[in-house]
Amino acid sequence: MTDAAGLYRTVRLIRRFEERAIELVRDGTIVGGIHPYLGQEAIAAGTCAALRPGDVITSTHRGHGHVLAKGADPARVMAELAGRETGLNRGRGGSMHAADFALGILGANAIVGAAVPIATGAAWAARRAGLDRVALTYFGDGAVSQGVVLETFNLAALWKLPVVFVCENNGFATTTRLADAVAGTITGRAEAFGIPAKKIDATDPSLVLTEAREAVERARAGAGPSLLECVAYRFDAHHTWEHAARPRYRTDAEVADGTARDPVEIQGDRLDATERARIDAELEAVLDAAVDFARHSPHPDPGGALEHLYADGLRTRAGV
Repeated sequence: MTDAAGLYRTVRLIRRFEERAIELVRDGTIVGGIHPYLGQEAIAAGTCAALRPGDVITSTHRGHGHVLAKGADPARVMAELAGRETGLNRGRGGSMHAADFALGILGANAIVGAAVPIATGAAWAARRAGLDRVALTYFGDGAVSQGVVLETFNLAALWKLPVVFVCENNGFATTTRLADAVAGTITGRAEAFGIPAKKIDATDPSLVLTEAREAVERARAGAGPSLLECVAYRFDAHHTWEHAARPRYRTDAEVADGTARDPVEIQGDRLDATERARIDAELEAVLDAAVDFARHSPHPDPGGALEHLYADGLRTRAGV
């Protein structure tokens, strides 16, 4: 949804989904915690709104927002986080590995930078098959020095593949500041391979959509890859373990300053109060149902723990 109300609905859905998921972490329904996407909602909303249904994405450990923005059912996503049989991947993927191939969600990935070559491979395969398809991949500022990312930039540029690289720069790789880990610039890394790159204010969903649409259209037209460095601020913890451990790597004043520009409020202010309240109420009902669905769905049968480890028809050696 690309109109003002549609973008607001997406950023609000992601915000409230993450807040409700954090509640389920605290009460033990979600085991192991999550990486909250709070503050970065405009990136997922704007970039996915620029895609067609047949386009594909790959995601990161902080991927709930991407999956929801691409159209995944919130109830099945919540059930997946809770490790339930009714989840997107029958509870086997959890928070960091959600996928839905029918929606073009080729999977979130907990390995830093690992989703980048997967999306680029999908872009190569689509072009080889003559498909009018774009691949878009997300990665964080902590991934920009990973060799596999830079190698992928090289091949994507050489082969002019229809892929859009989206770097979500929230200022921290876990607790390490960008300035302490990245020499030069993020856009400069792409530009070194001849890839057009832009650094944008990613707290504004409409601005993200405008820039993403340009990059997607360029890729679809056969002009090759682009990179968007989407600068936002991570409102919450890197991972919910911080809620208990409380590491001190940023001050209260810094957090207050960083959260001053809120994507939900920026987009919400573009609607009249009545429409905004209607969307808010609708989403609360959707998420109430999602939480109820997750809590009351069954856990997978432990007897099926080895299912889906091998391709159909493959037989393991005796004793394995």
